[in-house]
Amino acid sequence: MIKLYLDEDVPEAVAMSLRLRGYDVITVKETGKKGLADIEQLKYASLENRVIFTHNMADFYKIHSDFIKKGLDHNGIILSKQLPIGVIVKALLKLFSNLNYENVKNKIIWLSDWVV
Repeated sequence: MIKLYLDEDVPEAVAMSLRLRGYDVITVKETGKKGLADIEQLKYASLENRVIFTHNMADFYKIHSDFIKKGLDHNGIILSKQLPIGVIVKALLKLFSNLNYENVKNKIIWLSDWVV
């Protein structure tokens, strides 16, 4: 099962909704990592064997590209524009039921591909 790390721009209600369904989710706020640079957030997520979910599409896409060019690994990045919380949760649940770590490692996953 994919473990998730929510960037500080993702509403806390997403974490609560996923936890109620049995998913392992932590947030930047809960870990005390608020304010760290995006690259540090991605490194932390990878150290914790988590996929990061963020609305900061441009910056994380660039970081992903830099990682790939340098041969560095990450556990995956889920990118999404701001959407209603219910839409985000439903799309993440669909994504989780179809993907595992092997499908997301070192990849960008666009949540819009999973919106019902």
